[in-house]
Amino acid sequence: MNQLVMVFIIGLTAGGLGCVAVQGGLLALCLAPRTSPPATAPLRTKHGSEVPTTDPRLAATPILLFLLAKLVAHTLLGWALGALGSLLQLTALPRALLLIAIGIFMVGNGLRMLDVHPIFRHFVLEPPAAVRRYVRRRAKKGADAITPLMLGGLTVLIPCGVTQAMMALAIATGDALLAAGLMGAFTLGSSVVFFTVAYLATRLGAVLEENLARAVAIVLLALGLVSVDSGLNLAGAPISATRLIQAASAPAVRLSPSAPPAVTSMNPASGENVLDVRVSSSGYTPAQLHARAGVPTRLTLVTENVYSCALALVIPELGVEQMLPLTGEATIDIPPQPAGKVLRYSCAMGCNTAQIVFDQ
Repeated sequence: MNQLVMVFIIGLTAGGLGCVAVQGGLLALCLAPRTSPPATAPLRTKHGSEVPTTDPRLAATPILLFLLAKLVAHTLLGWALGALGSLLQLTALPRALLLIAIGIFMVGNGLRMLDVHPIFRHFVLEPPAAVRRYVRRRAKKGADAITPLMLGGLTVLIPCGVTQAMMALAIATGDALLAAGLMGAFTLGSSVVFFTVAYLATRLGAVLEENLARAVAIVLLALGLVSVDSGLNLAGAPISATRLIQAASAPAVRLSPSAPPAVTSMNPASGENVLDVRVSSSGYTPAQLHARAGVPTRLTLVTENVYSCALALVIPELGVEQMLPLTGEATIDIPPQPAGKVLRYSCAMGCNTAQIVFDQ
């Protein structure tokens, strides 16, 4: 549930701005037959396209139809992408590489929108020219209800950078229903912004367009860096922003006779390390544990009403990918590790991390 809320918020912020920047012209074409003649010279975007003045009372219906079709189309797309991901059965490492690639693509998109360097113009995906021509022709034919519905459905062929990242995330889930929920939540969040801008700002001038593009670029840069960081965490990389912050803020918990039994201890009968970790929707506590090297370790994860990706535990080096119960306990046996070894683990999305340090 937390994952759906997070994706909804992304749609409400970066996704909404991105959709308006990329698909706003498409909706303007859809509204064109309903526009009234402007009293002054029509506004034009920086790309030279005319932006009509629309009667707000006439605009609401086609906008809602457009967004409804967009929501249905993207939810179905999410289901298909999730089903594809389940067939591919991506392991942790390919998912990590996918997250890193998504992040690099988003950063490149942000730098392209800020016109940092011409090389970043390659960070864009466009539908075939024939599809773009068909959309423009269809939009000019009339003001019937079919037009906004058809154009809203065709938005799956013209995704913004953030939408493309959500599509890749849907594939990475490997779950058709979850992927459909993610794409649906994201599209619903972006639709709130899309409707507000389209309904209230009936004359999208060049200044507003430029400001939207700049805001989207900044958010894309931030989300891209987060995606790269999550990919590094999922791959078990020793260095990432999250792990550096974790190392600086988390106190070291070392195995000793005075250590709290709920944190780390040793089974006197078997001589193995016994580690307990509490799992919540926000991650793993404690985020860093210390254990004796050279002996087996039993890691017990305790959950209670957890509804997030923290339930999907991944230990990359051991090849462990285990779903934890919503409420209950799960035990993972870890073979003896050498002194100085740091065993890193995370959730399946790489956003929640923790580690075990094996001391002499």
